[in-house]
Amino acid sequence: MSTSLVLLSARLLDPVTGELLPQTALAAAAGRITALGDDAEIRSLADTSTTVLDLGGAVVTPGLVDGHIHPATGADLTHGLDLSGCADVEQVRAALARAVRDLAPGAWLQGWGLDPNVFAGGPVGIAPFDAVLDGVPALLLLFDAHSMLASRRALELAGVTGPRTFDQATAEVVCDAAGRPTGLLLEEAACALVEGAAPQPTREERLERLAAALRTMAAAGLTGGHAMDANGDSLAFYGELDAAGRLPLRLRVAPWCQPGTGADGVRALIDQQGTGGRLWQTRGVKIFMDGTIDNGTAWLEHPDCHGESRHAFWPDPEEYTRVVGELHRAGVPTATHAIGDAAVRHVLDAVQKAQAEDSRPVRHRVEHIETVPDDTLRRFAELGVVASMQPTHCCDFTRADHTDNWSRRLGEERASRAWRCRDLHDSGAVVVLGSDWPIAPSPPLGVMAGARHRRPSRDLTLPPHGPQQALTALEALQGMTVNAAYAAGEEHEAGRIAVGHRADLTAFGGNPLTTAATELPDLPVLLTVVDGEPVHRDTRL
Repeated sequence: MSTSLVLLSARLLDPVTGELLPQTALAAAAGRITALGDDAEIRSLADTSTTVLDLGGAVVTPGLVDGHIHPATGADLTHGLDLSGCADVEQVRAALARAVRDLAPGAWLQGWGLDPNVFAGGPVGIAPFDAVLDGVPALLLLFDAHSMLASRRALELAGVTGPRTFDQATAEVVCDAAGRPTGLLLEEAACALVEGAAPQPTREERLERLAAALRTMAAAGLTGGHAMDANGDSLAFYGELDAAGRLPLRLRVAPWCQPGTGADGVRALIDQQGTGGRLWQTRGVKIFMDGTIDNGTAWLEHPDCHGESRHAFWPDPEEYTRVVGELHRAGVPTATHAIGDAAVRHVLDAVQKAQAEDSRPVRHRVEHIETVPDDTLRRFAELGVVASMQPTHCCDFTRADHTDNWSRRLGEERASRAWRCRDLHDSGAVVVLGSDWPIAPSPPLGVMAGARHRRPSRDLTLPPHGPQQALTALEALQGMTVNAAYAAGEEHEAGRIAVGHRADLTAFGGNPLTTAATELPDLPVLLTVVDGEPVHRDTRL
């Protein structure tokens, strides 16, 4: 077997101990690490076909893996007007006005990343933008991607004139007291009503957007991601990119199981497991237990300050429990979106029931876990349920003084339990870190930095939200290496630099463990290797 890659003059970092390995070089072949040793020893393994790179003392870690990401959906959603930098209604209005001036007659305006905090506690609706969007069909996606604002013209073109009923219990066309839509659409089913009326990009345009997004992720140091959807053409896109050698990340894809999925649908999800290609596979099933706190569709044990977030995403939560049990018996791991305390508790109850009925080891996960009481923490470790967290959501969408929309809705007690990464880790849970891109930026160094400093990334001088919940530098690195591998059931072949493990590697211009948290996002990514092949290489190498 010919050696395909040799890396020399490297500082190889073990994410389990946090120490540098004694070896300074490695070789890879057929996508695996085949040897570790000193430079002379490893150089001797190269032949004329081998890519040999002198890293000049760069620090090499196992490849960073985003534990929760939406590549294809994100590529579809993050086009048009970026509103994520707008801090108030006036800034949004000005951005929309500039975009409208450049808009062709009759064209739709698409925006994304809108923070509900711009409404300063007032009602979230399209009314503040009616004047600037007069006659303009517009869709403005809120940052959580669970809700959007539709302009009056967009609602008219879609034929949405009043409330609707959906299988998704928390989906809603929000209406005023007279039954007129306010422009706010909650959850995917309601958003789809108006999205379907907008012009759609071509398939080729969508494929190229996805390819560009994945290249950007690889350049930021990601070697893989746990993709939490398989909607539309996404699997076909992954297959096309993989076959063409254009897939720069290793993807583990979990298709959705929605309310109303019958026995045939569940069986189809089970049969789909393990399908894929060289760098992507369908593994696991993604399920929603609730929506989001910011738009009032989470499932809380006590309603929020508006009397909202009282219901599960599934009209009958016991149907969810039944589906989890069936998937568990088939050996299929589940990843359940559960943000509110009632949602998290119900997921843990469902897993406990499934385990009581069938003792086979299946690694289930809970995604997000934004606020939970003390008595929930220990159950993750007791049940072997992985805690999948996105700390940058806490950093960028909440505030230390609890004046943000998320905190105001929850009240002081629950807001003080925000993103309990430290408490979950200390209770024995395996904590996996991710971005939830496109909800938050995808660069993994930013995710690890946020887990450590918990400050708003746009202004690191501001105080942290819940600094007692911060992770150490080593724990943050583990959240995107060894813990991500464990969550995927791949700890025997991924997450460490060891002979026989995958040659998925990330090289940095410094040590991420000794770089200050606030400086970590700027640490140079010099090399990204996936399956033994460089997919990003800095010009300095």
